[in-house]
Amino acid sequence: MTRQPRLLSGVHEAIGNTPMVHLSRLTAGLEGAICAKLEYLNPGFSKKDRIALQIIEEAERDGSLQPGQTVVELTSGNTGTGLAIVCAVKGYPFIAVMSKGNSYERARMMKALGAEVVLVDQAPGSAPGQVSGESLALAEAEARRHVREQGAFRADQFERLGNVHAHEYFTAMEMWEQTNGEIDVFVDFAGSGGTFAGCAKALRRCNPAIRCYVVEPETAPYLAGRQVTDPNHRIQGGGYGMRLPLLDAEDVTDYLTVSDEEAVAAARELARREGVFAGFSSGANVAAALRLLRERERGARIALTINDSGLKYLSTDLFE
Repeated sequence: MTRQPRLLSGVHEAIGNTPMVHLSRLTAGLEGAICAKLEYLNPGFSKKDRIALQIIEEAERDGSLQPGQTVVELTSGNTGTGLAIVCAVKGYPFIAVMSKGNSYERARMMKALGAEVVLVDQAPGSAPGQVSGESLALAEAEARRHVREQGAFRADQFERLGNVHAHEYFTAMEMWEQTNGEIDVFVDFAGSGGTFAGCAKALRRCNPAIRCYVVEPETAPYLAGRQVTDPNHRIQGGGYGMRLPLLDAEDVTDYLTVSDEEAVAAARELARREGVFAGFSSGANVAAALRLLRERERGARIALTINDSGLKYLSTDLFE
């Protein structure tokens, strides 16, 4: 994922090496700092481009993905977009399986990139834009059917170590270099768990004193071992109320929760005050970081990722 000063052989070589910015306007008057890695500047407008490339290239190296083989993945849209890009330039047919609860911009983008998109009905009682673990399970069953019937390669972001490696080998080390190692805290809204797992492992190797916080929806603090009162939250791309095999509890300093309203407010403030146009989960990251600076981590230097672009949520109420 190292960007070179040369003509690239394909857009997949432009993945990674995203800029990092100090959110000085949002933190004015607070002790400490928030440094945000602008992952929405990847070609597919999200951090998931990284794991798409890493998973595919690791599978190519170990022989589990054969030339011309179909790739299938369950996605909320961002991993699917990354895979659509990587598969397009590498010549693999790609099928994205997605719950209808996710914003439709993502499905349209994947189709434009040549993917076949299979939309799965939500679980009964689910509201549009609110994907619960139950809705995800329905999409998972559909993804498995396509893998079985087509002899396809399953990218499987919830299980494959390429998800962790993408952030362990690259994202975290870019953060460390860009901040000159001045990181005290890392926070991450948990989706598949790969970003947290990879960044926490790498950053703690650099400095074992770094505190790493997992962020969950206020109504679905499953990973923290607390009661899920409402799985139908609005923070798309995570908080599914399910076990995450890639996430190692030993790397977690503590678990934080963010309400839908806090995530939305932070995403809107990011756009208005910092010029950073991002989605729900990025808002959750920033809301959690701001609370830490006001409370238990006063004076800390906090690193986080801006996960995807607000362009992917224009059909939602995020920027009404």
